[in-house]
Amino acid sequence: MATLATMLDRFTTPHDSGGARPRILANEDPFEVPAFPNEDVYLYIKHIDNSRILREADPAARQICWRLIGSSFAFAVIVIALLLPSLNRLMAGYKMEALRQERQRLELDRASLELAETKLLSPARLEELARMQRFVDPAPEAVVYLEGNKSDQILAKK
Repeated sequence: MATLATMLDRFTTPHDSGGARPRILANEDPFEVPAFPNEDVYLYIKHIDNSRILREADPAARQICWRLIGSSFAFAVIVIALLLPSLNRLMAGYKMEALRQERQRLELDRASLELAETKLLSPARLEELARMQRFVDPAPEAVVYLEGNKSDQILAKK
């Protein structure tokens, strides 16, 4: 990248129209490394001890910090308040889907329980259980009718 100084040097320095070969002086060493830019500048680093110095309190900085904290908190509350309805709608959707799945599962359980109940209460199974436990139908003479209430007797007489 060219600077203004290098661009102006182009106009002020005389040009050699001779060969492109550099000229070497008699007392100059051709293998000597050229000097680095600012090689003669020496920077001295002085150690500074600031341990005994107290920092001056800035009341404006404290106020700015609290104002930044308050505005950040207010911004966070506003963002949460704006996102809360959509989050509520999302959670309600998940709950509705979970309730639908639970309803389907309960309907399947109910159907399987009704099937098991009909199998257990079928007349063929009841007869088989009666035979296994040696239940016998009583003879008609062995049946004893219990006396009912007085209201039952009045109804029976009519």
